[in-house]
Amino acid sequence: MNREDCVGWAARDSSGLLSPYSFTRRSVNNDDVSVAITHCGVCYADVIWTRNKHGDSKYPLVPGHEIAGIVKQVGSNVHRFKVGDHVGVGTYVNSCRQCEYCNEGEEVSCVEGRVFTFNAIDADGSVTKGGYSSHIIVHERYCYKIPMDYPLASAAPLLCAGITVYAPMIRHHMNQPGKLLGVIGLGGLGHMAVKFGKAFGLNVTVFSTSPSKKEEALNLLGADKFIVSSDQDQMKTQEKSLDFIIDTASGDHPFDPYMSLLKIAGIYVLVGFPSEIRISPASLNLDRRMLAGSSTGGTKVTQEMIDFCAAQKIYPKIELIPIQEINKALERLVKRDVKYRFVIDIESSLK
Repeated sequence: MNREDCVGWAARDSSGLLSPYSFTRRSVNNDDVSVAITHCGVCYADVIWTRNKHGDSKYPLVPGHEIAGIVKQVGSNVHRFKVGDHVGVGTYVNSCRQCEYCNEGEEVSCVEGRVFTFNAIDADGSVTKGGYSSHIIVHERYCYKIPMDYPLASAAPLLCAGITVYAPMIRHHMNQPGKLLGVIGLGGLGHMAVKFGKAFGLNVTVFSTSPSKKEEALNLLGADKFIVSSDQDQMKTQEKSLDFIIDTASGDHPFDPYMSLLKIAGIYVLVGFPSEIRISPASLNLDRRMLAGSSTGGTKVTQEMIDFCAAQKIYPKIELIPIQEINKALERLVKRDVKYRFVIDIESSLK
């Protein structure tokens, strides 16, 4: 089968400026699914690698790992999907499929290293190219079924922002009704943590440095309480009040003030990427608290999360944009000027 022409938008250098780009995708193998991309969420990872922040960007670089679309072709061995199905593709498209983690559906922790959806070297030696493009071809294992009644535009952010908070919440049993959850940061990840917390029946407190987010946190997202984290008096009223904290903030921030808000044996999960973590051992040891880290999630929990969102009618708050506005959107993302996730309307704007 011949390789397929694909159109997308790519960055050519560390300026990160994206512009139209034509390339070819591999042919559809027996275990592959070819997906016509309808929508792609915009993640801060897209900023990091288009601008070579980690020094490993492979140009031309097509970003995007929150992908939703419609199956247009399947390989001869594929039985989970058929043409016309609504599907998603997340942050990785390959793994060894043999290690203990892959065997448990935790491919995100693959011993050999998962292959990221863009800017990674795939099994055939090619550089992966992401969802800012017309279609993608992926092994069926890394493809997720999206219920037909769940909007594809809303599904896209679930594939990174959603699963990044859902997976650790499930792993650390942050789904016990009546328990108290703190959410640090109210961006793409934080707003999903609030939504999941409320769906799990938790009492949710949002912590933010921006007082302007109070009304949205309480009235739009349904949080129970809002605390301005820079206000020491407000913070003091919450000491030893929380069972769980999920920290979505990637800017540098102190940890001890938040740790003091946890009850005895409380659990603090970090999913953001500040440049360092500094913490007093007493914050952990004296009250038997736990500090844990996490990134996205395996295929098993990702499908579970998508089904949960469909059943509970949980939808990310999105701002839909045409691909032609992506450079402006990335600038706005850097300035945190988005509520709460940009989603590119690939189907309507990428010609």
